[in-house]
Amino acid sequence: MGKQTNYSPTFPQYPAGAFAITTSDTANLQTVAVVYVGGAGNIKVTTANGDVATFNGLNAGTVLPVQVLRVWATGTTATTLIGIY
Repeated sequence: MGKQTNYSPTFPQYPAGAFAITTSDTANLQTVAVVYVGGAGNIKVTTANGDVATFNGLNAGTVLPVQVLRVWATGTTATTLIGIY
């Protein structure tokens, strides 16, 4: 049976891993399917398509369903970020 997907052929329908995100203005992450926000604030990201966007006013406990390559240090005020893949 093939892998089930919801975002793209490379992402499983139900992600199986997670890691603490270290923000950086220069280093990309492994691509993550969603970002969990532990502490309220803003998150500046580079999406899997290469777009740069800032999500403002996120509450603690938010799950941001965007594939991201980078979470920027500059422009990110949210804390305790978890990448889920």
